[in-house]
Amino acid sequence: MITFYDCSTAPSPRRARILLAEKGVAHDTVQVDLRTGEQLSDAFRQINPACTVPALKTESGLVLTDNAAIAAYLEAQFPALPLFGMTPEEKAEIASWNWRVEFEGLLAIAEALRNSSPAMKDRALPGPVNYPQIPELAQRGLARVQQFFLTLNERLAGRDYIATDRFSIVDITAVVTVDFARVVKVKVDEQYPHLQRWRAAMAQRVSMSL
Repeated sequence: MITFYDCSTAPSPRRARILLAEKGVAHDTVQVDLRTGEQLSDAFRQINPACTVPALKTESGLVLTDNAAIAAYLEAQFPALPLFGMTPEEKAEIASWNWRVEFEGLLAIAEALRNSSPAMKDRALPGPVNYPQIPELAQRGLARVQQFFLTLNERLAGRDYIATDRFSIVDITAVVTVDFARVVKVKVDEQYPHLQRWRAAMAQRVSMSL
């Protein structure tokens, strides 16, 4: 049985959780409490020395410790619902947009949050090493998030999905990103009508409630 190491309140494992649901993959779930620092415990370090979630242990015992690896494995192992494209052009478009959503959106939010939240003092980056906060990065991150929302809104004008004409991994990454942005007080409101319409449509998918 596949084992998924999750944290129900964190955005990164939510990406893998939605993907598992979309693929219909049976698995066991182990919750890791990030609020209490369980990811830094000796027990979890034995599973993932990088001290992050998600992590996924395959049936063969291989442990995958990031979203990119987990998504690549699930797409290859369970190809019935292709979420990374079918043609070379689709695969390229999806890869490009997934990177953009991660870099311009998700990482920008993390930059804003981790460099401003008192709860993350000396935890400006995830992982086993402590790094101090840089307040200027918080301000830059917030500006980047707002610009990203404008970019995504423009992209979705007249489109149902972000990358291609079918639901893909990009839509999963973007839903998590858009929802996560609330922690830095950036919301999908009337100034982003296309993004707002797309998010409402995504809410109809059962996986998005996870």
